Amino acid sequence: LHRPVSAAAAGTLKYLLEPPVYAEVVAARGEDVALPCILRTKPSQYKVKWSKVEVETVEREKVIIISSGDAYKTYGHLGRRASLRRAHVLDASLQLSRLELEDGGRYRCQLIHDLHDESVLVALRIRGVVFPYQSKNGRYKLSYEEARRACVEQDGTLASQEQLYRAWTEGLDWCNAGWLSDGTVQYPIIQPRPSCGGETSSGLRSYGSRDQEQNFDAFCFTSQTPGSVSFLPGSFSFQQAEKACRRGGAQLALVGQLYAAWRFHKYDRCDGGWLKDGSVRFPISNPRRRCGGLPEAGVHSFGFPDETAHRYGAYCYR
Repeated sequence: LHRPVSAAAAGTLKYLLEPPVYAEVVAARGEDVALPCILRTKPSQYKVKWSKVEVETVEREKVIIISSGDAYKTYGHLGRRASLRRAHVLDASLQLSRLELEDGGRYRCQLIHDLHDESVLVALRIRGVVFPYQSKNGRYKLSYEEARRACVEQDGTLASQEQLYRAWTEGLDWCNAGWLSDGTVQYPIIQPRPSCGGETSSGLRSYGSRDQEQNFDAFCFTSQTPGSVSFLPGSFSFQQAEKACRRGGAQLALVGQLYAAWRFHKYDRCDGGWLKDGSVRFPISNPRRRCGGLPEAGVHSFGFPDETAHRYGAYCYR
């Protein structure tokens, strides 16, 4: 069966405009966005189909919405939050409400007319932060599925290679290799050094696709949260820290929530505090000598101390 070559593939668009104004739309979790798709002119009869291009599953596309005239039908998880904007008669832009972490990626607007079709691609980038994560059992203890679950449990998702690359351009330098959402294992290096894979060039260093039963760390991605993080001073054991947060109508913060507070609200606190996973961390936006003498901003970790020790405060999330 011969399928006509789409106009977009041939490099000429008769009915659609190339994405106007923005070929990439940037938003944070929880926000609403419109992905632009504008008709140059309307054919007599046509359909508009929006789909998400799942690069990590070999270019498989998930249909979100198909419209014909004034009627449309939505599909899947994204479809439940999708509609067409229709700001004017030539507007076929896709509206997505209450963005989720997994919504980032490439979207295709396809106009279907008789036996011909043409399409444009628009990228949606979720504004967020990548953080490395390892098991409380130590370095390189997570299979792919365990890494995926660990990120979800810390209010995140496994980072994509694009998200890790952006984090590297923003200063993330980390020696330990971790799983990414496409099943590859990589790590970002800014300052090459003998103790971290040798003095080869900086960049993303990759082990390639690995057996998903092999164990590594994880790179998680999170975005802004609807709540807020606060520090509760004290000298708590882990259980005491949990109770102290609950008495204040909150709960121990997740790692992703603390990273989001640091990234989006410039949260800065010298004091180590318990988090819900049993780790002790503190966020630094303004590095200074009297605050651990650490040279770089970030969320710094004391690891997973003995949970019965009365040593730390608590980071609570409400």
